[in-house]
Amino acid sequence: MRLCYKGWAWKNWAKVLATPVALLVLLAATAHLSAATCTTQAELLPQDRDALAAVAGRLAEAVAEGNSSALKAALLPAVAPDWEEIHQAVDSAAPLVKGGRMQLRSLYLLDASSLAAPADTQFFCSNSSGTLTVSLTMKALPPGRYAVVLADAAGAPLGGQLAFILAWDGAASTWKLGGLTVRPGLLDGHDGLWWWTRARELARASQPGSEQSETDAARTNSAKTDYWSAWFGYEAARLLLLPVDFLSSPNLERLDAEQTAIKNSPRDAFPLVLPDGPRTWKIDAVRLDPTLLHADLGVVYESTGVTDPAAQRTEAVAVLSALLKTQPGLRENFHGLWAYAVKDGKRSPVIELPMAQIP
Repeated sequence: MRLCYKGWAWKNWAKVLATPVALLVLLAATAHLSAATCTTQAELLPQDRDALAAVAGRLAEAVAEGNSSALKAALLPAVAPDWEEIHQAVDSAAPLVKGGRMQLRSLYLLDASSLAAPADTQFFCSNSSGTLTVSLTMKALPPGRYAVVLADAAGAPLGGQLAFILAWDGAASTWKLGGLTVRPGLLDGHDGLWWWTRARELARASQPGSEQSETDAARTNSAKTDYWSAWFGYEAARLLLLPVDFLSSPNLERLDAEQTAIKNSPRDAFPLVLPDGPRTWKIDAVRLDPTLLHADLGVVYESTGVTDPAAQRTEAVAVLSALLKTQPGLRENFHGLWAYAVKDGKRSPVIELPMAQIP
């Protein structure tokens, strides 16, 4: 497999998790942001671009082949204590990149060598005309030179997308691996652009007085339902469009603005109390949950404290069913629901069910 062009404070870095694979970009929060410089792929000197592409190519190949020894050898010494977690992330990445051909999507060279000490640092990466600016925000970044490389497993059934954070190791005169993340690029056969378009359609159909075609009207169970489906559709789009959360672009800002404009969204709905005959369920949260690489939603609810597995399942199914009676449109737009029971502050996964199996 070859990579082709398509078109951090050391011990105190904190690990950030990105479902479904751990994002091992080792970053931690401090108080302020410091400006630094960024050079985009198109503006790089050929020798710098080729060197970074070559390193990223070897790392991407190692991830695709599950070559742990190659990745371990490329690891930045400061993150060596986290090797086991990185190893687990690579193992989890295997199904996401299987059957794909690695393509370099974009590359950013980040220069923070002028920093006097570790600091929250924001990079503004603009094209040559200044008409497009991408920003990257790194937390508690020590002085030095870094690179962020985004790549895709083109043709992979799950459309795996990868991000590598590289750090220049002056002692070894080479680029070393400081962190990686792998996410799906597709959920249930659809990419981020499809989910964004679908979310926009649902949000528009839910607006009072909006004009809908007969097809759109048939797909709309109620305005309230479409608000929820639209909201989580935007969540799916965001997950699938980029493998990292510390990068922002004009497109993502537009997506965020569209999602924020949705009224009666799940954002302000919790805790949600649902009557269910003689019982009442309390739901603390509902979130996009791609754990099984499907467009599922995770439902966090307050359990009555049952401990028998059969009783736990019965309770979970009742909660999920009660939610879908309130939000029936979720059945059409998402694959299934996860049930997470909370009791005495402890949260436990109970079951995942496709929509068709929830009464």
